[in-house]
Amino acid sequence: MLAVAKLLLAPLLLWQGRQVRRQALRLPEAAGPRSGMVGSGELRLRLLIVGDSSGAGVGAPTQDLALAGRLSAALAERLQGRVHWQLLAQTGHRSADALTQLSQAELEPADVMITALGVNDVVSQVSPGRWTAQLAQLHELAQARAGVRWTLHSAVPPMHLFPLLPQPLRWLLGAHALRMNRALAKQVVGSRDRAMQALPAHLHGSQAVGLMAEDGFHPGPAGYQAWAEALADRITRDFKSH
Repeated sequence: MLAVAKLLLAPLLLWQGRQVRRQALRLPEAAGPRSGMVGSGELRLRLLIVGDSSGAGVGAPTQDLALAGRLSAALAERLQGRVHWQLLAQTGHRSADALTQLSQAELEPADVMITALGVNDVVSQVSPGRWTAQLAQLHELAQARAGVRWTLHSAVPPMHLFPLLPQPLRWLLGAHALRMNRALAKQVVGSRDRAMQALPAHLHGSQAVGLMAEDGFHPGPAGYQAWAEALADRITRDFKSH
């Protein structure tokens, strides 16, 4: 059904996509270092974050107010010690681009990897099978190159709730995003070293007032805080057993 709809609506969808790209407010990535240490006392966790524009902190002025900074601080508080973090993220990155970056970057040792990828794969209509295969490759590469022992994949956000997107483009991308998440959930179920974390429900839609950046597409500092808290809760709960 989705394939038929794409075929029938192709001219309109292409036009809407061009309009969104033309009219969208383009915000910069968060300023600041792409690695660091937060907290005090004993080193408790080494974190690697791999992502797209949301991983890079678009919508926040500085990295300490974006995902990397918020998550590291939340973990340091929960673990009562120091957390070292490294960020590899760039606006526009699909999972294939993240794989290339991860293979070429100078990596520091890490225990846990967070991925924030999928929106650009949805926009590019990457198939769920190909996307999940690339995420599995990311995990294996991070294991080999940085010693990562556990990977937590952020789910693709609910794109059917993005106010920036017109209908029927919003419906189409939202349906594809849901297919991606179902495929990823199926891939990692029962895994001891990989898991998926849904975004907080109030981060999108009518409940997201005050949480989103001015572009209506990325989280703002408060949105990154909510996202980071959900990830930190999952890591402190599930990584201890690994």
